Amino acid sequence: MLTFEVLKTDPTSHARRATLTLNHGVVQTPIFMPVGTYGTVKGVTPASLEAMGAQIILGNTFHLWMRPGQEVMKSFGGLHAFERWNKPILTDSGGFQVWSLGEMRKITEQGVHFASPVNGDKLFMSPEVSMQIQTGLNSDIVMQLDECTPYETKGHITTEAEARQSMEMSRRWAQRSKAEFQRLENPNALFGIVQGGMFEHLRQESLDALVEMDFPGYAIGGVSVGEPKEEMRRIMAHTPHRLPAHKPRYLMGVGTPEDLVEGVACGVDMFDCVMPTRNARNGTLFTRFGDLKIRNARHKADHRPLDETCTCYACAGSGGVSWAEGGREGFSRAYQHHLDRCGEMLGPMLASIHNLHYYLNLMKEVRAALEAGTFGEFRQRFHAERARGV
Repeated sequence: MLTFEVLKTDPTSHARRATLTLNHGVVQTPIFMPVGTYGTVKGVTPASLEAMGAQIILGNTFHLWMRPGQEVMKSFGGLHAFERWNKPILTDSGGFQVWSLGEMRKITEQGVHFASPVNGDKLFMSPEVSMQIQTGLNSDIVMQLDECTPYETKGHITTEAEARQSMEMSRRWAQRSKAEFQRLENPNALFGIVQGGMFEHLRQESLDALVEMDFPGYAIGGVSVGEPKEEMRRIMAHTPHRLPAHKPRYLMGVGTPEDLVEGVACGVDMFDCVMPTRNARNGTLFTRFGDLKIRNARHKADHRPLDETCTCYACAGSGGVSWAEGGREGFSRAYQHHLDRCGEMLGPMLASIHNLHYYLNLMKEVRAALEAGTFGEFRQRFHAERARGV
């Protein structure tokens, strides 16, 4: 089902290097997981994902329930065969998507009543329903259904009382999720999700209750939900390292390259975020030396690649040799600026390949630094290089 082995810890922080073994393969952590909402990582083929070193990807329970639906998924035996991905998959519970529906949904103790954003049908999502859908998807990691506590509630910052009410319901839903998961005899791994808003003592209460339920792994939810960056960083510094050291820790929906490196330092093993592909489609590229806006006119005649140190297909071509190492097979900034200006499909595809490669390679460098015992130095150099600017 799941085994987790910590190989090395960093004496300067809570960072650790580990291996996570799942039903569809072994994952080296710390790891970034590309998001494949509808059964595809936008703009990138499964072969490209493998080539860039993706070890595990996400699927979205809510959206796959809407389309293509449970019957189609069952006919393929799960999400792996449907999307032709033979490595591990994590599926979220649908809680965040329900939260994002706003006025279109009504949350009760039993679950969530809402209108389908696809065709308006009246639907119901409960912990039990979420477990049933995810069992059909056969994802290696299943997430409990939780209520994603918002930073703001009805125009005001969520109060402690409101955050407590939400957290306690998520705790009860965790128990129901586990009971249904076991009833279904799902052979995969179920993670509990720590909630509690921006209140550390509520986070601790949630954490303690979930640890008592003895989940195979744990996630920190309810961040990147509209709160200021310093608030997110405060919760990130508080919660992960307090979770059991012998189990994987997953920070949901985060974030920038800086967030990932600091998250590792706080004890996080697993990350996901739509930022690499979403920003790519909007002309923002992540590089070792800061973010690059490909739509800026200054790139119109620039012969250099997006990142001279990058070995992705967009920067180095199929040869995989970076510009800095003498490679000249990649695509220029001028060409990618041109593609973006003309609205050509290849533009966001190349940008997505680059951004995902950057994130996955960043985690590879983090793992290497942890193995070498140089994570502290790596962390300093990373921030200095990112602040340099392109």
